Amino acid sequence: MASTNDLKNGMVLKLDGGQLWSVVEFQHVKPGKGPAFVRTKLKNVLSGKIVDKTFNAGTKVETATVDRRDMQFSYMDGDYFVFMDMQTFDQLHIDRKTVGDAANYLIEGFDATVAQHEGEVLYVELPAAVELKIKHTEPGVQGDRSTGGSKPAELETGYSIQVPLFITTDEKIKVDTRSGEYLGRVNS
Repeated sequence: MASTNDLKNGMVLKLDGGQLWSVVEFQHVKPGKGPAFVRTKLKNVLSGKIVDKTFNAGTKVETATVDRRDMQFSYMDGDYFVFMDMQTFDQLHIDRKTVGDAANYLIEGFDATVAQHEGEVLYVELPAAVELKIKHTEPGVQGDRSTGGSKPAELETGYSIQVPLFITTDEKIKVDTRSGEYLGRVNS
């Protein structure tokens, strides 16, 4: 248990009958009239839904212990992604639904943070940007480069994103894992 006065960003709370909510942001408000309160923005750990919730200052809330571990993606086993804990070398099978959008950017050897609560995997979090190779993209049309247009490109993971016209097949690029946007070339 913790008090709403002790809230921090990233803290995971157990609310509404055991649902896990992560604190995205919070603000202590002390109005001129009436009691102080805490305004929060909470994100459901499993569904990703974001809600605003207000608590009276000093209210007790139940916290959840979330174990975040750095793991390395090893290989696919059917519909399961197999991650290896780099300290214990234990392997963890995580289904595609739990991995979510991170699956679009995972290749063997990539590091990720795997969050667990009471033995259940909650989510897989990748670094903000990853470096991936372009598997295939059409060549840019001559004279079309000055417009700043974009074209589809298939990454080595099989996922397609939009890239600038000057990018070619087999080039290595940086991709934002949160939005799927092209961030730039990687100089080899």
